[in-house]
Amino acid sequence: MTAAELRDLHVPGKPLVLPNAWDADSARLLVEAGFPVVATSSAAVAAVLGHDDGEQAPVDEMFAAAARIARVVDVPVTVDAEAGYGLAPAELVARLGEASAVGCNLEDSDLRAGGLRGATEQADFLAAVRQAAGDALVINARIDCFLDTRGGAEEAAVLPDAIERARRYLDAGVDCVYPIHVTSEPVLRSFTEAIAPAAVNATYLPSGPALAGLASCGVSRISLGAGLWRAGRAWLIGTLRELAAGTAPY
Repeated sequence: MTAAELRDLHVPGKPLVLPNAWDADSARLLVEAGFPVVATSSAAVAAVLGHDDGEQAPVDEMFAAAARIARVVDVPVTVDAEAGYGLAPAELVARLGEASAVGCNLEDSDLRAGGLRGATEQADFLAAVRQAAGDALVINARIDCFLDTRGGAEEAAVLPDAIERARRYLDAGVDCVYPIHVTSEPVLRSFTEAIAPAAVNATYLPSGPALAGLASCGVSRISLGAGLWRAGRAWLIGTLRELAAGTAPY
């Protein structure tokens, strides 16, 4: 599947659901379950490589993991490239191509200085990535305004900044914008309506709307982020504790 075909799967109200993978085996399981695209989770990939999230893993290890995932599946792979690893746009695009990725996430958190990058600075970066990639890469621009909010009024307070960033990033040529971790359905609906008909990625969270609720907000894509990996890890921790205590029913 090409980047153009991946773009076509982004349909407002009929979202592409992406349970994110963290290694080759989890990617295979997603495809076997019928998902048409594999997305990676940087937090989960970094963790299984022995590193923290937030560009703490060596960039070569992260791209090698992405390449292993792409090698074992016959569907398109979109890579969580965090904030771009400090790479120049042309090098970032080249590394994604070497990993056989046809899409990527790029976030506007400043992982070195803290806080958010300026909207203009991030838009310029995204425009340079688009110029380097042409149409061969589906760019999902993550908007991190909501990461430190706690729903409701706090999310509503940062909504204008998120909308302004979305418009700037779309003008820079991205395909989709991703206001990560919005838990308020009214805030998410206001966001999608403000930039319609542009594609919007939402996060499925236990504390947020159900999948049907997210779809009703007009989103085009739903990510689970590190959710599957965390759920599997929680099960593993519980099972190991039972085994260590001699209480597991095995």
